[in-house]
Amino acid sequence: MTFVDPYFDPSVGDLRNLLGARSPAELNRLEAQAVFANELDLQDARIGRTNDLAELRRIHGHLFRGVYDWAGQLRTVDIRKNLPGAQFFLPVSFITRASAYVFGELGEADNLKNLSLAGFAERLAYFYDQLNYIHPFREGNGRAQRAFWSRVARDGGYTVDWNAVVGEENDKASGLAADHGDRSLLVAMFERIARQL
Repeated sequence: MTFVDPYFDPSVGDLRNLLGARSPAELNRLEAQAVFANELDLQDARIGRTNDLAELRRIHGHLFRGVYDWAGQLRTVDIRKNLPGAQFFLPVSFITRASAYVFGELGEADNLKNLSLAGFAERLAYFYDQLNYIHPFREGNGRAQRAFWSRVARDGGYTVDWNAVVGEENDKASGLAADHGDRSLLVAMFERIARQL
């Protein structure tokens, strides 16, 4: 039996979308514009602070509204990065349970409050890696996660300058953590881009 990705639109050659994009390049361009616009008014969206999967889903739903009809919905298929040798993210059947565990740990860690920069970077690297492995959405996990962690950081007295991170640096740090359990590059990245308010 051949796997059919229910999110894929063969006429586009990429994910089905609400933007009218007819090619991967057009989808990338239009998606980036729409998400940027949605991100600008994220603070005005009045998304309640619950520090859990429900909040992350509301953030994703806001960022990708008008882009995908499944914005804010958990993925229904197992996925992996489109890279040679990439491992699959957490199987779909475990997303809800694993998320509850990780966000429970976040609560036990007082949502990253009252930490030194080194402590904040170390704990954020841990949770960032865990949530990255869960990868709850079909697309847009990184952008939703960055918005979520920015809110957590702000509540903890920090700001995170995501613009100071290039994709290759994040991919390398995330890959090392995921594949080898080594979060040292993530910790270094967060120590560099996080600042106390």
